[in-house]
Amino acid sequence: MTPQVQPRQPRQSRLITWLLGLPDWFESLMPWAGKWHLFWLVILLLVLSVPLIITPLSLPQQLLLAGILIGLSWLIVKSEQRQARQHASQGLHLFLAWLSIVATFRYLFYRFSYTLNLDGWVNGFFSILLFAAELYAVATLLLSYFQTLQLKERRPIDLSAFPVDRWFTVDVFIPTYNEDVAIVRKTALAAMAIDYPADKKQVYVLDDGRKFPERRAQLQQMCDEVGCILLTRDNNDHAKAGNINTALQRTFGDLILILDCDHIPSRQFLQETVGFFFQPNVALVQTPHWFYNPDPFERNLLTQGHVPASNELFYKVIQKGNDFWNSAFFCGSAAVVRRQPLMEVGGIAVETVTEDCHTSLRLHSNGYDSVYYDKIMVAGLAPETFSSYAGQQARWARGMAQILRIENPLLNPRLKLTVPQRLCYFSATTHFFFGFPRIMYALAPALFLLFGINLVRGLGVETLAYAFPHIVLGLHANYITNKTARFSFWNEIFEYSLAFQEGIVTLLAVLNPKLGKFNVTDKGLSVTKRQFDWRSTRISQLLTLLLIVALLAVPFWLVLRPEETEPVLINAFWAIFNLVLVAAALLVALEQPQLRRAHRLSRSLPVLVHSSEQATLTGQTIDISETGARIQLDQAVNLPDLVDLEIRGDFGRQVRLNGVITRLNTSGNRSEIAVMFVDVSARQYDDLVLVLYSDVNQWYRQQRQEIDRPWDSLRFIATGLFRAFRDPKPATPTKVRKRIHAAAQFYWQEQFYPATAVALSSRTLRLELNARSIPGLTAQAVHSAVGLLLSQHADDSTPTRLIAEVEAIETIPTHEPVSATSFDPARYPSSYSNAVPTSAAQMLAIELRFPEQLDPQQGAKIRRLLQTLE
Repeated sequence: MTPQVQPRQPRQSRLITWLLGLPDWFESLMPWAGKWHLFWLVILLLVLSVPLIITPLSLPQQLLLAGILIGLSWLIVKSEQRQARQHASQGLHLFLAWLSIVATFRYLFYRFSYTLNLDGWVNGFFSILLFAAELYAVATLLLSYFQTLQLKERRPIDLSAFPVDRWFTVDVFIPTYNEDVAIVRKTALAAMAIDYPADKKQVYVLDDGRKFPERRAQLQQMCDEVGCILLTRDNNDHAKAGNINTALQRTFGDLILILDCDHIPSRQFLQETVGFFFQPNVALVQTPHWFYNPDPFERNLLTQGHVPASNELFYKVIQKGNDFWNSAFFCGSAAVVRRQPLMEVGGIAVETVTEDCHTSLRLHSNGYDSVYYDKIMVAGLAPETFSSYAGQQARWARGMAQILRIENPLLNPRLKLTVPQRLCYFSATTHFFFGFPRIMYALAPALFLLFGINLVRGLGVETLAYAFPHIVLGLHANYITNKTARFSFWNEIFEYSLAFQEGIVTLLAVLNPKLGKFNVTDKGLSVTKRQFDWRSTRISQLLTLLLIVALLAVPFWLVLRPEETEPVLINAFWAIFNLVLVAAALLVALEQPQLRRAHRLSRSLPVLVHSSEQATLTGQTIDISETGARIQLDQAVNLPDLVDLEIRGDFGRQVRLNGVITRLNTSGNRSEIAVMFVDVSARQYDDLVLVLYSDVNQWYRQQRQEIDRPWDSLRFIATGLFRAFRDPKPATPTKVRKRIHAAAQFYWQEQFYPATAVALSSRTLRLELNARSIPGLTAQAVHSAVGLLLSQHADDSTPTRLIAEVEAIETIPTHEPVSATSFDPARYPSSYSNAVPTSAAQMLAIELRFPEQLDPQQGAKIRRLLQTLE
C-alpha cells in the first residue's frame, strides 16, 4: 500500500513565526491579566512607538516609511490568507492593528500640527469640521479594534447532559401589529414545530393591532388552527416593548424566546440555546438575524448574494467581539431571555425606540452575563424597498442616540459596567453618528474646486505620504477580520445612502431624546416595476450634482491657477472617488422589479419525482421557494409536464405536492427541471413552510465562501450604473411534453382516421398521420373541435375518449424524420399552419389543445394517460 503523501505547507518567514508566537509569550509573562493580555500588549507596543509617531521626517524619508509600512502590511495580509488556524489570524490582526494605530496617530499628529487651515473664519470653520469628521472616524476605528481584539466562538451546551425534568420551561413570544396574517402564520407554525418537550413550551402570538378588528379575528382563527395562544391588550403603550411587558405579566415560563413575527425559527433553536442557561448568571442568549429575501442593496445593485449584506459585519464579527468582553447585546428577536433578571430590570426598556439594546445594557449593569451564539436559526424578511430600509435604520439610529443621551454608557457612574462593556456600548450608541462626517468627506473636495475653500493647508504629496499609510493599514487590519463579512468600499455605500437621514435623527435625539416614536417596518411588499425613490435620496442627488459640477471646474483651475496643480489634482481624484460611491449609493434607491412571486432559497433538498405509477426519479433541489423549485436529476429523462413531488427537509419532515414542469434542460446524463407547484392545499402549504424554513440543519449563509478582493469590489461598484438599467430577463418557459408512441383515432367530419400520438402534455397533444389517409383535412380544420380515441395499442378495447381543438397543421417533409419534439410556431410562417398539405408531403403533424373549460370532465383522464402511455 502506497503511503499517502501530505501536501507541503508553505514555509513561514521568521518574522511571521515570531509574530504568531508573540501573544502567547506575552500571556505567559502576564498570567494574571486574563483576557486583557492582548490589550496590554497593544498598549505596550504603542508606548514603545511614541518616537515613531512624533518624529518629524523629510518628505523622502516619510515616503520611504510609508512604503515600508504599506509593504509590510500587504505582506502580513498575504501571509494571513495562508493561515488555517483562527489563532494565527488573530495574532496577525493584532500586529496589523498596532501598525495601523501607529500610522493613524502619526497622521493625526501631522494633521493637527501642520494642515489645519485657520486663515479666515470660512476656511477655519470647514477645516475644523473636516478634522472633526476625521477624529470621529479614527475613534470609530480604535473602538472597532478593541471590540474585535478577539472573536469568541461558542459551541452549544448539549441539553441531553441534563435530565429532562431539569429543563427550563419556555414561552415563545411573537409580537405583531399590522403584518399580514400569512407572515405571522409561518412563524407560528415553525415555533410550534421547535424541538422541545410540549409540556415545557408554549407559543403566544402577541397582537397589538387593536385598530384592525378583522385582522385580529383572522389571527384568532390562525392561532386556533396552529395550536398557539393569542394575547391582546386594550392599548398600544410603548409599542413592542409594552406589548412584551404586558405578556410577561400573564405568562410564567422560566425563559422567553422572542421572535419578530417574520422571523421563522428552525426546529433546533431551543436545543442549541437553552443549555447556556444552566450557567446561572446567563440572562440572555442572542443569535444572528438572517433574511432569506434580498435587501435593497442586494436587489437594486444586483449583487446576486455575492456581496455580504449590511448586517453581516455586525453578526459575524462585532457581536463575537462583544461576546469576548461579555457585551453581546439583545437585538430584539431570535433571542432567549431569562425571566427573573428581565423582571428585575423592570422588563423590556420603554424609554427608547431601541428597547432591545437598552434592555441588555441594564441586564449587564445588574451584573448578568450574555451569550452570543453564532448560528443562523431564524429566517426573516428584510425590508423590500429602500424607503422601508431607510426608515428602519433611522429608528435604530434614533434609539441608539437616545441611549447615549439618557444612559451615557461611557461615563455614567450609576451603571455598574466593566470598562470593556462601557467601550462596547459607547461604540454601539455612537455608530450611527456617521451621517454628517460622511457628508463632510463628500463636500470637502467640492468646496475647494467650486469655492476655493481650502480645508487642508498645504494639501499635496506630503499630505498623501502621511494619509495613505493611515488609510491602507486601516483597510488591511480590518480585512483580516472582515474579509467575509464586509467587502472593501461597501461600508461607504451603506453609509452614503443613509448619511442625511442618520445625521438628522441622531442630532435630534441628542438634543431631545423624547422626540420620535416607534415605527413598524413594512414587510412583505412587492416591487413590480423599476422606479426611483426621489424623496429618500434628495441629499445624495444634491451631492452627486455638486461633485459633477466641481469636476467641471478642474480644467479652469489648471489653466488659470497652474501653481495649484497639486491640490487641484488631489481634490479632483478625491471627488471622482466620492462620485463613484455616492452614485452607487443613489442606485440603491432605483428599485428593481421582483421577477418571482416568492423568494428562492438556495437549499439542496432530496426530492422524489413521481411521473407514473411505476417510475420514480430521485433528485436534489438547486433552489426552492413557496411556489416552485429547480431540481437536478442525475439522468436524462422523458417526463410529462405534470408530476408528483415528495420533498424532504434536513431532519426528515416531508411534503407531497403536485407540480407542472415549466422548463426542462438535458445535458448528457443530467437533467434540470423547473417546477411550479399547483393545486396546493392549506395543509400542503403549511407542510411546505415547515420543510423550507423549519427543517433546516444549517442555512447556506452560515459560512460565506466569497472573500473580499478590494479591486474587484471597487470595479463592481464603479460599473453598477451599467447593470442597473439592463432589462431583467426572466427565464422563458418551454413547452414540456412526454414523448410517447401510442395509437390514436382522429375523428373528423364524421369519420375516424388512424394516427400516432407522439407527444402529450396536460394541455396539448401531437399526432402524426399519413397525409393521403385524410385528404379532406383543409385549412378550415384549424380551431375546430375534434374527437379523439387514445390508447397504448390499436387493439385496446377501451380507449380514452377526449375532445380537443386543432391548433395547427404542419407538413413533415420527406427528408425530415418523424419527431416527437415540441411544436415551435417560430419555425414556420404564420400562414403555414393554415396551408393545405401538398402532394409532396408524406406525413402530417397535427397540434391539438385540450380546452380548459373541459378540465372537470377530462382532466383526470389526461393525467391518467400521462402516467400510463409510453
